[in-house]
Amino acid sequence: MPLKDVHKVADADFPTRWGHFRILGFTGTSVNPEPCCNGHKAPEEKHEEMVAVVMGDIHAAPPIVRIHSQCLTGDVFHSLRCDCRQQLELALAKVAEEGTGVILYEQKEGRGIGLMAKLKAYELQDQGLDTVEANVQLGYKPDCRDFEMPAAVLKAMKLPAVRLITNNPEKVEALEAAGIKVVERISAEVAPEKTNERYLQVKREKMGHLIDGLVEAK
Repeated sequence: MPLKDVHKVADADFPTRWGHFRILGFTGTSVNPEPCCNGHKAPEEKHEEMVAVVMGDIHAAPPIVRIHSQCLTGDVFHSLRCDCRQQLELALAKVAEEGTGVILYEQKEGRGIGLMAKLKAYELQDQGLDTVEANVQLGYKPDCRDFEMPAAVLKAMKLPAVRLITNNPEKVEALEAAGIKVVERISAEVAPEKTNERYLQVKREKMGHLIDGLVEAK
């Protein structure tokens, strides 16, 4: 979906327990976005917002970048149904270790279906469906995200090449298609919990995520 009017609206000091960052706010407008949910007409335009958490000199060399989709249940409440919080903390730690990098935090809860739909999907998962099946049962695609906004923000930050922390090949493909060179893919794999082993298996087996060390659930 084409984006217009992507621009920075804020830039502030941002100390964290991982180190000292700056936090930048970006806005953009999607033109004629495609619907993700069957039977719902897409709006002509959709406003998007994204945060960039930045450390160090990100222009001296291709920086570490993580595109992280908002996960209230994991990031805030430390849910063990998913690995979202662990991946976010892994990325923050890697950036802090290198002294430079960018975390892009986008408002795409539940792979883009929204918080309430995600909780409905949780109910279906409790009844035996996996994450892909639950989304489809609700009338959504398995993954409703696109990565136009992250690519546009990286361009606005004048970053033509990055080292991307991800297990998702679609993120690499999306950035490359937008003209952002991914010079290295860094694994975002974290240790599984009993409560999210099936979730990780589905990401690997049905969504093509690059997860190598997953132990099969017993």
